[in-house]
Amino acid sequence: MTRLVKCCVSAGLLIAAGPSQQPPQNHASQNHASQYQASQYEADVPKTIVELQQFRQSTSIRIRSKTGKEGVATLINLNPSINSWYLLKLAWNGAETAYHLENLAPHTRSILLDEKYPSGILIAEGNSRASCELFAGDVLTHAKASPLVYYPLCDGRIFLRNSATGHRSTLEAATEFLREHVWGGEKIIGLGHILMGDMNRETGELETQAQSAAKSKDAGDLPLPASIDSKFTDRVLESYNLGIDLDGSGKTRMTPGVWYAARGNPGVYVSLLQPDLIDPAILQSYKTSVNTLDSVEASALVYLVAFDLDRFDLGFALGTDHPKVGWSDQVLANMRNPSLPGPDGIGSISPLVSTGLISPGDSARTVAAFTGGFKRMHGAFKYGDLALRNHGSHYGFIENGVVFSKLQPGLATIFVLDDGSVGMKTWADADNKLLPRIKHARQNGVPLIEFDQAHQSSAPGALVNKWGAGNWSGSEQGKLRTMRAGAAMQRNRGKRFLIYAVFSDATPSAMARIFQAYRCDYAMLLDMNALEHTYLAIYRRSGSQLFVDHLLKGMSVLEKSESGEVVPRFLGYSDNRDFFYVMRR
Repeated sequence: MTRLVKCCVSAGLLIAAGPSQQPPQNHASQNHASQYQASQYEADVPKTIVELQQFRQSTSIRIRSKTGKEGVATLINLNPSINSWYLLKLAWNGAETAYHLENLAPHTRSILLDEKYPSGILIAEGNSRASCELFAGDVLTHAKASPLVYYPLCDGRIFLRNSATGHRSTLEAATEFLREHVWGGEKIIGLGHILMGDMNRETGELETQAQSAAKSKDAGDLPLPASIDSKFTDRVLESYNLGIDLDGSGKTRMTPGVWYAARGNPGVYVSLLQPDLIDPAILQSYKTSVNTLDSVEASALVYLVAFDLDRFDLGFALGTDHPKVGWSDQVLANMRNPSLPGPDGIGSISPLVSTGLISPGDSARTVAAFTGGFKRMHGAFKYGDLALRNHGSHYGFIENGVVFSKLQPGLATIFVLDDGSVGMKTWADADNKLLPRIKHARQNGVPLIEFDQAHQSSAPGALVNKWGAGNWSGSEQGKLRTMRAGAAMQRNRGKRFLIYAVFSDATPSAMARIFQAYRCDYAMLLDMNALEHTYLAIYRRSGSQLFVDHLLKGMSVLEKSESGEVVPRFLGYSDNRDFFYVMRR
């Protein structure tokens, strides 16, 4: 537990307003533009990140500075259904500068250009219009030169997103140096993972002592407990590395597979389990798609956190550097088009900016953050059927309605729609009809768990025990046991829970068995191999104080400090890795 004072590094203003109002559109020209933009999106040719946005809407007007200089302003709403991100381009005497703007109230506010107001933008809130002078002076020049990652404009109604240098751990820096500069570096790293694969392994102390979950809550409010072997129902597990305080006693002696309320955060629950405590009927099921667990991973501790989705929204953000949008080095040569800078036709996201930092519009209500998926280097297939489709099936990702990498069929996908609902599924071509409504999405490999409709139960994915075809990462010899993190969805009496789990030492088979025991509808791998790649922190607020609780105590090393006070990853400083964050509604 860490007391934090510097909790609002990225905080900003949120202005309430009435319903948004869009300017009238010429439907014939709009349909023509939509068809043209869809063809740009689909074309297998080099393109810009803007041309990859098939739902964008653009407006251009003549503008004028205070000195009488004339130019052209172009405002692009990158996805009007989401209405969060805009790109503003100003061209003066042929020299163009672009500004990535973020709308803090996308459900109630829009940004407009009007030729009757050539010195700035208009902010529409219901039937009202507020002018914001941005073109006449040096406001934008000053904002772009600022060290602030989010620079407030127009009285804090919108923010300019500025580039930042994302934090990297010593391990990440050394790993990237090996991969980029040392001959055979990837094999050296692979060897390191073999030698250090079990270094984070933990086993809980199992004792005979009856203990039940908090009785104050109805069981229907809690996630489903895990199905465990009946001979362990009177045992308790104890972990000395759990960093989240529990409601009540705060002790870490927990009945295996049972959920306990996290202190100070209603709707957040914690559970512990080891695979060797699971109901034997589960461990004996689906033997063709799940490997038998060895004694090492079977006794390795798993930490789980569940979020009640009736209480929380889910956000997603790219890191300052990862995942990238170019080619993965591991795709087959015949799947790589040498005329393209990347599988989607882009090699850069410029002029858009990824900040690696939670937005000012979301930071005040954020209660947790956890790391995302693989870097682009490993985010594509070298083996199996998926390696032979769609340029090697690079993992797709979307932030605030902006496509950075297309969602590929056959891949495990977690997504958030425009109404805030969260889903997880194996993406199919037919799901592309959802693209206009997708606010966030992240793909990472293939499913660990899918729902078996015939048996109405959890079932391991077909490729769980296929190292190459599943792209589970590890060594080229198929050594898969290491620290891993995963995400899952679970239902109980109509309530839905998002579960994040850290496996201290596991293969995909052990991950599948754990999620199967908790009766999850869907589960997928996120990242692996180190504390920084499996990081989760929960934030507890008490008045003006903020406390940071890490799922594993060792994860606290990822935080920075300033003037003797802790500044948390993702919430207080930019990071180079992509991440998810959970916000209270």
